[in-house]
Amino acid sequence: MNLQPNRSILHLDLDSFYVSVERLRDSRLMNKPVLVGGVGERSVVAACSYEARRYGVRSAMPMRQARQLCPEAVVIKGDWEAYSQHSQMVTELIREQAPVVEKASIDEFYLDLTGMDRYVGCYRWSGELRRRIVRQTGLSVSLGLSSNKTVAKVATGEAKPAGERYVPTGEEQSFLSPLPISRLPMIGPVTAQTLRRLGITKLGTLGQMPLRILEKAFGSTGRLLWDRANGRDETPVVPYHEPKSVSKETTLDDDTADRDYLRAVLIRLTEEATWELRRGGHSTGQVTVKIRYANFDTHTQQRRLSLTTADHILIPQALDLLDKLWQRRLRIRLVGVRLGQLARGTEQLGLFDESSRLLPLYSAMDRLRTKYGRYSINWASGRQV
Repeated sequence: MNLQPNRSILHLDLDSFYVSVERLRDSRLMNKPVLVGGVGERSVVAACSYEARRYGVRSAMPMRQARQLCPEAVVIKGDWEAYSQHSQMVTELIREQAPVVEKASIDEFYLDLTGMDRYVGCYRWSGELRRRIVRQTGLSVSLGLSSNKTVAKVATGEAKPAGERYVPTGEEQSFLSPLPISRLPMIGPVTAQTLRRLGITKLGTLGQMPLRILEKAFGSTGRLLWDRANGRDETPVVPYHEPKSVSKETTLDDDTADRDYLRAVLIRLTEEATWELRRGGHSTGQVTVKIRYANFDTHTQQRRLSLTTADHILIPQALDLLDKLWQRRLRIRLVGVRLGQLARGTEQLGLFDESSRLLPLYSAMDRLRTKYGRYSINWASGRQV
């Protein structure tokens, strides 16, 4: 029995998105194995073409291993700003046409088309939208349409590349049943390994398992796994509005001209802003520093930069702007930083920056702040304000 029999949920996914953008920029890459990612020894594959996947290459694989598997592959460092621009083009096209849109990532969208069947067939409309995106952007797109987000996403995966798949209401369970457990979005490598130890390799088997066994193995997640395997998902499509910037500022307890203190305060504010940036799944392409003198004169200075989420890039930029901005050496009462020109995605540090060794450090610091509070850990030169 379907929990939401009247819903029509469309999932759109841009196929090998980074590679598709690179091929738009250089047609010589067509039909060649392409790897997008960093070029350093510790870099990983951000994306790979379907030609490269035939050699066993996968996203998140170490670049060195990928090049060993596919020596003839063309390796491209990647341009996050270009990817963000193309993603925005697609976003605008979709929002012009669809009533309710959720942008799940830089290359993935959910649309709630419920009720549109009264006026036009949802599947036909979805196909027309897909072809419009392809025609106007040149990007490859796949779609899945069903009664909920989980089944629609799985259907898209089965339709790739450049395909369409419709799973009518009432057929969700039969569609999922023969598929391997790895097809379910919420099942990662660790969960899959546990399920295989229980003898579960197909979604149909997972959906038939007694709930008590799954709940014993996975706790409350066991019920969620069982529901999803049976094609049940009540998660709504939630419209998302992109923030334009992340700002942090503080009025000092006492007006000061102490340079070291002001730099420490600015470091701490920038840390807080970048943490919020990463939590929201964004990168920034602009940093602005603001100061207010004791006489209330306020001044700002900004700088454009390549999209990033990294403290070790943004903090030096902010400090340099402070040095350029604070020329009068008068006492200051307020310091602030604003990160603007935001774009969806936080992958740049781990995928395109050769300093990817810092990614685990940032992840660990963010986890500690989430668990114990924003002041639980910070760079040694920062001060709590």
